[in-house]
Amino acid sequence: MTDTTAVPSSAAPAMRVALIVAGAFFMETLDGTVIVTALPQIGHSFAVAATDLTLGVTAYLLTLAAFIPASGWAADRFGSRTVFATAICLFTLASVLCGLSGGFWSFIAARVLQGFAAALMAPVGRLVVLRTAKKSELVRTMATLTWPALIAPVLGPAVGGFITTYASWRWIFFLNLPLGILGASLALAYVPNHRESRPTPFDWPGFALTATSLASIVYGLDLLSRREANPSLAFGLMAAGLVIGVMAVRHALGAKHPLLDLKVLKVGSFVISTLSSGALMRIAVSATPFLLPLMFQLIFGMNALQAGLLVLVYMAGNLMMKTVTTPILQGFGFRNVLVVNGLFNSAAILACGLLTPGAPRGLMWAVLFAAGAFRSMNFTANNTLAFADLPPERRSGATALAGAAQQVCFSLGVATAAVLLNLSLTVRNAPALALIDFRYAFAAMALASLAATVGYWSLDPAVGREVSGHRPKSVAPPSESL
Repeated sequence: MTDTTAVPSSAAPAMRVALIVAGAFFMETLDGTVIVTALPQIGHSFAVAATDLTLGVTAYLLTLAAFIPASGWAADRFGSRTVFATAICLFTLASVLCGLSGGFWSFIAARVLQGFAAALMAPVGRLVVLRTAKKSELVRTMATLTWPALIAPVLGPAVGGFITTYASWRWIFFLNLPLGILGASLALAYVPNHRESRPTPFDWPGFALTATSLASIVYGLDLLSRREANPSLAFGLMAAGLVIGVMAVRHALGAKHPLLDLKVLKVGSFVISTLSSGALMRIAVSATPFLLPLMFQLIFGMNALQAGLLVLVYMAGNLMMKTVTTPILQGFGFRNVLVVNGLFNSAAILACGLLTPGAPRGLMWAVLFAAGAFRSMNFTANNTLAFADLPPERRSGATALAGAAQQVCFSLGVATAAVLLNLSLTVRNAPALALIDFRYAFAAMALASLAATVGYWSLDPAVGREVSGHRPKSVAPPSESL
């Protein structure tokens, strides 16, 4: 049973709750990307090499991956509003501690605290929206939750570069203070406090196995994306993570109260949108924001500002698509949209790799805008479809599982792109990256997108119809209730 602690009578509808959660997501996602361009300045302050500061990024990612599986249990045990607001407060506190850090290890400790808070903030925030919105509102609210993941990775490096150039790197973290205070206040005022009246005991063995597996895989992928890292160690960690992951699955299947509810794997739309085609597509579209700025600066000879402005066109495509996502899904349904959009997305990724330094700016803008738009549609459709056919009692476990899968896919997208560049460079036996290396990487990501599109074709034409509002002629009108 689920108990819902009431919020004040002025509580906002589902869309306002979604905006509050999206704001918290944006703060979290931006913070995870903005730090990259500030590493040299942070290293100078602590008298360490910038490469040593990558531990600050890695520590954040590892903690995030390790604690995501516990998010659903925490929301059920303590209440979604309580956990979400607490996570915002912890993230804000950790941000301030990062900015006040006087040394390397105090900075790393603050980043670990940030990762822990982020592991609770994102999945629980998504769960809040899923429990608040009616099925007919799910496309619109999930589209709202998607924009931070699309925009923040694009804005992050530019914002970080601007702040470190004209102010101190510490302001990257201090800026989260007013945002966190506002976010926590709004969460306490308007977010309902869903909780289970009879929470299950915490699955310590399942947590240990799952956390170790995810942390090993994410760390291995992070190492694989660095040229100076030992590939044997990276592959060894990932192999160990997969073996431990199999152990975690076996435990979950036999445990009375598993940390991750694998019963959701019986729902085909969840599996396809999260663990098979959806995972492959996320890998492909996560690589693009990594490859584009590198190509513009290393190959096209642009400075950071010029590259950033071009990538803003890519972001504009993301935003534009948000305005038409709902009517497109209503008109054509999830399967048709995912298949057709997947084909266009594959072509757009390939086109990014075919750009040349001398290409007309109008052509560049058109390609980048289209790539951003198709990426945005895929994110929203996949993220919404994952929960479209799940009963309410399965959404808590599904949120934790989906969050863990997405974290691995995002890391795998960047790592795969880096490996493809380095592999092409090695095969050519060249001293530096060239345009052909980026073309190979974009072509591989386009093929991954195409393979994911083939998988979408196996979906039922009427899948998720209660959420999309699409009415195939052969299907009776669905009920509007949850």
